[in-house]
Amino acid sequence: MQQQNLTLFDPFEGMRFGNRICFLCGTGISLDHQTPVFPAWLMEEYGFGELPLRLLDQSVVAHQDLKIPCCPHCQAHHLAPLEEKMRQAVKGGVAALRELDEQLLFQWLGKMFYGTLITELIKEQDPLIKPEYAVSEQPKMLMKFQAFYRVLQSLRVPMQFADFIPCSLFIVEVDASAEPSRFEYRDELSTMMFSLRLDNALIICCLLDNGIIQQSMHRVWAEIEPRVLQPIQAAEFSARVFYSGYLFNVIPDYLLRPVKPTDDHVVMDSLIDDITNVIFNPWDSSAYAKMLAMYWARWGITAQDILRDPQEPMSMLFSPEGEFIQFPQIPGLEK
Repeated sequence: MQQQNLTLFDPFEGMRFGNRICFLCGTGISLDHQTPVFPAWLMEEYGFGELPLRLLDQSVVAHQDLKIPCCPHCQAHHLAPLEEKMRQAVKGGVAALRELDEQLLFQWLGKMFYGTLITELIKEQDPLIKPEYAVSEQPKMLMKFQAFYRVLQSLRVPMQFADFIPCSLFIVEVDASAEPSRFEYRDELSTMMFSLRLDNALIICCLLDNGIIQQSMHRVWAEIEPRVLQPIQAAEFSARVFYSGYLFNVIPDYLLRPVKPTDDHVVMDSLIDDITNVIFNPWDSSAYAKMLAMYWARWGITAQDILRDPQEPMSMLFSPEGEFIQFPQIPGLEK
């Protein structure tokens, strides 16, 4: 029986997605066995349950109505305990979130990301409007999501990652007094990027890079982590991380070590093919400026503004000499 509990489920084999199969263990269930993608306590605390979310097939659903199939056992024994730990950590703010085991935070963000993903996959079986780029018709994307689901199984199966964590995590402290917004949410399916703003805590995550983006940004992050950022600075840092996810060019491969009858957990190893693949595509200032302009739209800053000096895109974080900007001067709001 113990051996069976350590068996991973893979819904991507045969594309076993539907409203009658538990998203986490594959057990057949009835239609009323569902769990919200975004936890009820989070929607209640930040009041975004009724806000609309547009899916790839152009259908619109309220966040509170976005649900995924989940058996009672997985709900009670795996999701509920995780949500309670996260609820307590969110109440504790930035310090409590930074003290969390990164694997727990990865699981929590990953469950929300994956819940949105399988909603898209189920929708593609009967779409309102057929998406231009259906997820189920993109082999490379499916390979990436399958790899991600393999490590997300750590939600259900006790799992130890040998010498890595599947994601890059950044928890930024934001000056919440500078902006009334308590909650912001952004995700990007193709790059597997996810971010949440919860009061003064901004969580940014690339869910499938084995920490490589965090390693590549270690100098910038060492400067940012101890500071309290202004909202425009936090937006810039988000854009930098999301753009790094856009440039990330490899898919980690995950290998399960053989399980012995006496084992009480599984061990996952990882390989990245960095011989035949370039890990990061080349940086393109024009593409980065377009992304940054999206994050800075509320301040009226355009891509043209950002690229007035093509060799040195505008930054609210660092001066041209590389010094951190303590009090950024926002264009149009200067004294």
